[in-house]
Amino acid sequence: MIKSPYEKYRQSSVQTSTPAQLVIMLYDGAIRFVKVGLEGLNNQDIEKANLNLGKAQTIISELMSTLDQSFDVSKNLFALYEYTNYLLIEANIRKSPEKAEEAIGYLTDLRETWVQASKLASSQTESAHG
Repeated sequence: MIKSPYEKYRQSSVQTSTPAQLVIMLYDGAIRFVKVGLEGLNNQDIEKANLNLGKAQTIISELMSTLDQSFDVSKNLFALYEYTNYLLIEANIRKSPEKAEEAIGYLTDLRETWVQASKLASSQTESAHG
């Protein structure tokens, strides 16, 4: 089967990404799915909302399962992921756009934190090798 150039690019970008870049990609996916789920909620398209909020929950569950619990920050992150997951469940059950928007806020903040940490880590790596 011939893959599209985009699929080849996406596969190679995942294979050549740093762990921080992969986490950022997961946040991007979760944010995108919550936004599409939010569209579904706002348009009374329950199937679209349910499917996409569920996909976002799957990503958050993956983020939770990959946390290294030996770091104190991991416990805080786990609690934040757990709460964000709860918001998505509530958004889905109660058809509440506000809960989905709150979840997007947390995911966006966390993504930005990872972007900043990734930049900091790569600048420290460069200065260590330079």
